[in-house]
Amino acid sequence: MGFFNAVMQAIIQGLTEFLPVSSSGHLSLYQHFTGNSGEGALFFSAVLHMGTLAAVFFVFRVRIWAMIKELGALFKDIFHGKFKWSEMNGNRRMIVMIFFSCCCLLPFAPFLGWFEHFSEDTSILAEGICFLYTSVILFMSDRCTKGSKTAEGIEVKDSLTIGFMQGIAMLPGVSRSGSTISAGLFSGMTRETCVEYSFILGIPVIMIGCLKELKDAVKSTQEIEWGSCLVGFVVAALVGLAAIKTVSWLVKTDRFKVFAYYTGILGVLVILIAIIEKIIGHAIVFG
Repeated sequence: MGFFNAVMQAIIQGLTEFLPVSSSGHLSLYQHFTGNSGEGALFFSAVLHMGTLAAVFFVFRVRIWAMIKELGALFKDIFHGKFKWSEMNGNRRMIVMIFFSCCCLLPFAPFLGWFEHFSEDTSILAEGICFLYTSVILFMSDRCTKGSKTAEGIEVKDSLTIGFMQGIAMLPGVSRSGSTISAGLFSGMTRETCVEYSFILGIPVIMIGCLKELKDAVKSTQEIEWGSCLVGFVVAALVGLAAIKTVSWLVKTDRFKVFAYYTGILGVLVILIAIIEKIIGHAIVFG
């Protein structure tokens, strides 16, 4: 892979993971045009996601630590029969609702291999279509009236809507953050709550996916460039930390429409390139 490719992919991951433009889709395009696609590329993508996870843990450490402590209290109340749905505080409700959102991924599990196929195949047509889908939901969410629900007001139907949208975001080109934040906005949540819920929701899902890829890599005979993976992890984490600072700006200034235009234009271009590649019979590779 090389040092340059590792750094470039890590920068792309760190920047696009937190913006509603699909990090997996951008990584898939970069790997396609540089000839770095395949199983090794999928494993490296998992490593980069771990780097951005580290950034999420750092930025939201106060809320995450509070939820971890509340999780212990939740189990204690359930064990002693003292749990009351109507008396859940914000942290406890976040835990319960994130659990429901994660459960929504179960129906998508049988199609995981099918989703991964689009990241590894030689065509980028699916990515282009998915970018257009991302553009549509971002445009629609930008037109939503500002909601008022905070962590204390999240309902089961809200968590299920967000969870379902996250399941669709397994496709490369569909933004996970864009999908879940948009779903939160559709559900009437405040923009700050949408962002926090979206990023924390991604922790268990991405972590499970990364562990799966690491497990498969250990069993595989394919050589892993551990040096490149280490560089990628560190760079993705550092760039991710810087990128998260733009989230507050994104939340306060209603800029989703900008990313709707971006992903829409990108989707059209990617589809056109995919058609050209189909006509000429080979992928367009730079470098």
